[in-house]
Amino acid sequence: MKSLTFCFLLVASVSLGLVRGHSVAADELDDFMRAKLIHSQNVVEGLVLGDFEKIGKGAQEMSLLSLAATWQVLQTPQYIEYSKKFRKSADALSEAARKKNLDQATKEYNAVLQRCVECHKYLRDVRMARVD
Repeated sequence: MKSLTFCFLLVASVSLGLVRGHSVAADELDDFMRAKLIHSQNVVEGLVLGDFEKIGKGAQEMSLLSLAATWQVLQTPQYIEYSKKFRKSADALSEAARKKNLDQATKEYNAVLQRCVECHKYLRDVRMARVD
């Protein structure tokens, strides 16, 4: 599992570094991606255990990360919209945790995950377009 996580972080770091168009300290980006992954894992753990505090905290941390400078890998209207949608989903997840609604929290986590996949697909497409 650790090697899979490492591979994910390595690919994400390289991809994001290329998309940014300028140099980002590899350690900084690795740490950032690792923090995002840890918060996401905490949410999943909270969902499985019915720990609403863990769910809410993980959701809040993910939302806050999306405001960090390291998150801002592009300044395109599409990327800004992806970030807004991610934040909205993370905030809805936090609200479901506050209301102690496990079914809704699970649904909202799936929305957060969907936002991640959509945005990372977009970033890969942009990177491939720049390489071509």
